[in-house]
Amino acid sequence: MASTWLTLLPPFLAIGLALLTRQVYLALFAGIWLGFFLLNGSGILPSLAEALDGVLAVLANPGDARVVMFTLVIGAFIITLERSGAVSGFVHFLERSRWVTNGKRAQWMAWLVGLVIFIESNITVLVAGTVSRPLFDRFRIAREKLAYIIDSTSAPVCMLIPLNAWGAFNLGLLDGLGVDNPLSVLLASIPLNLYAIFAVALTAYTISRDYNPGSMGEVQARVSSKKEDTLDIAGSIGQAAHIKPRAMNMLIPVLILIAAMPLGLWITGDGKLFQGSGSTSVLWASLAALAAISVLVLIQRSMTLDELSHTWMEGAGRMLPLAIILVLALALGAVSKALGTGQYVAGLVGDSIPLAWLPTVIFLVSGVIAFSVGSSWGTFSIMLPIAIPVASALGAEPALFVAAVLSGGVFGDHASPISDTTIVSSLAAGTEHMDHVRTQLPYALRAGVASAVGFVVLGYFLL
Repeated sequence: MASTWLTLLPPFLAIGLALLTRQVYLALFAGIWLGFFLLNGSGILPSLAEALDGVLAVLANPGDARVVMFTLVIGAFIITLERSGAVSGFVHFLERSRWVTNGKRAQWMAWLVGLVIFIESNITVLVAGTVSRPLFDRFRIAREKLAYIIDSTSAPVCMLIPLNAWGAFNLGLLDGLGVDNPLSVLLASIPLNLYAIFAVALTAYTISRDYNPGSMGEVQARVSSKKEDTLDIAGSIGQAAHIKPRAMNMLIPVLILIAAMPLGLWITGDGKLFQGSGSTSVLWASLAALAAISVLVLIQRSMTLDELSHTWMEGAGRMLPLAIILVLALALGAVSKALGTGQYVAGLVGDSIPLAWLPTVIFLVSGVIAFSVGSSWGTFSIMLPIAIPVASALGAEPALFVAAVLSGGVFGDHASPISDTTIVSSLAAGTEHMDHVRTQLPYALRAGVASAVGFVVLGYFLL
């Protein structure tokens, strides 16, 4: 069909339902259904059948199928790490190092752990919070400050070091949206991902300068001197009591995960790193890491093979909702591309929005969606199928548009009280949830404003 205002309805329906119901699955599928209804002009039930076929067609693409498989494998890897004593062993190793001698060093430890453990945002929050909470209590640093530090070094760091499910998810979206060399685009978007950069940098500034804006200053001023009990590390991550904590169970698989990714790119690219298959490489890396931790567990006799296989299935099951979101997002992107949504939006830019301001608008819209839905991944799945075709229609490099979507998604998720990372940060730090939200918001807004201004500047220079 010709590109008209009707082509905007599928993504707008997805956005509207996501904001109204906070049900990303329902919102994405409704957008897919409406897209096929408009594309083929068939009735309601035939369009529903076409929408189902469109969702299933995503898995016919080998690259998309590999990314979905990676999502399930990384889930198995994460839970195997948890159950093997890797997390608690790493925590004990940090505690024995005796590096922390004052409150500022306690804060730097929380920040550094967030940088080092980039496998998964909630794992980052759990480890950093567990290690640092007794130290914060000892040196009378507010737990709200701890919650802010670990929250600000979880999702933002996962975006800046995308050797994890975050990177694979977005790589799969970009590949499914027809982006040429999606790995290069994702890597090129990293230095443009302003919110992630500003969030991590502002956290470092906060530690170094003891910066406490808004209610954080009030909370810090009245911190009690009472030392509270530390978290039960093993119990909080589901580790069995008989399993011995071992730091090497964390270090060896993570090093293999990091090393296997560029090796896979080099092999699949015939010696040319940036021409390799990103989806194949992340799948190989995750399988190698899972194999490493599994071999260690069997050698240590921490689990039987039967227990290990059940652990894999449980971990894969945890990631199934994210895999479903990915498949639905790719299907929405395919039908939006067929409708010509991107071309229509691009045609409106010159009349309604200055081209240089477009990345900022995308950033702000993504932020509002993520704040309302509480899901950065859901926001990526809704906004990337809009942003990428617009960049293509304008003849612009997609990296800036990708960065605007990713920044906005992390910004809204960081500020949202219903985000899972925000909630887990409160739990890991041992603070009231709304106290964490209230004290973190001034920081998030400062980084958000700086990011919005930065995208305007980048728009003028790069578009």
